[in-house]
Amino acid sequence: MNIVVCIKQVPDTQDVQMDPERGTLIREGVKSIVNPFDLYAIEEGLRIKERTGKGRVVVMTMGPPQAEEALREAIAMGADHGILISDRAFAGADTLATSYTLAKSIEKLGSPWIIICGKQAMDGDTAQVGPELATWLNFPQITYVSRIIDIGDDRIKVERLTDYGYDIVESSLPCVITVNKEINEPRIPSLRGMMKAKKFKAEVWDSSSVEVDQRYIGLDGSPTRVVSIFAPPVKKGGEKYHGEPEELARHIARKLEEMKII
Repeated sequence: MNIVVCIKQVPDTQDVQMDPERGTLIREGVKSIVNPFDLYAIEEGLRIKERTGKGRVVVMTMGPPQAEEALREAIAMGADHGILISDRAFAGADTLATSYTLAKSIEKLGSPWIIICGKQAMDGDTAQVGPELATWLNFPQITYVSRIIDIGDDRIKVERLTDYGYDIVESSLPCVITVNKEINEPRIPSLRGMMKAKKFKAEVWDSSSVEVDQRYIGLDGSPTRVVSIFAPPVKKGGEKYHGEPEELARHIARKLEEMKII
């Protein structure tokens, strides 16, 4: 049984660059890190294996060749195997095209027990890939998981964070879950893990090795596009007034009238 963890390599927050013509992130040659929420997903996959004594943790990522570094970090943490889904045909994919490609790759891998994703990627913040992945696979999904209460061969019971507190949810397996940072504390790789990662060579799958419909991959298979990119306007400093409360109240009222707020 495979515990599949889907991760993403994202540009370092201090070094984000965009291609103004394609409307996509420039990833080649840019300093990158593992998406922070995905570290919690990797950790939870490892904990499920340790807790149950079952399954192998397989980490998947889609991206350019340099994304192998993200898999290497997962191997250092303790993952059993890493698969890099990489092909120029996959470039420019939006969340729907990305989730489709990941779903077809998971089908190729076979035997999914549970699929774990971070709740969202920090470069897009859409939180869409996990739910879309479940839809493509026709699996149940549980989002914003903050604790796994119990897991068996065919059932899982979790606690999920909501705007109003927590829900207790039970689902059949296989299913897709997305996890919050409240779920655990990612481990620091051991020396043994780092030595293993140093020797690690990712298994690379391209568009010919994954059975995909070309209409649904890459930029051409993406129904959403970035039509323009611009820097937000610089906010000006506020105005400060001094005086007695009644005088200030009248001044604020006049300002609100001028702004047509009242």
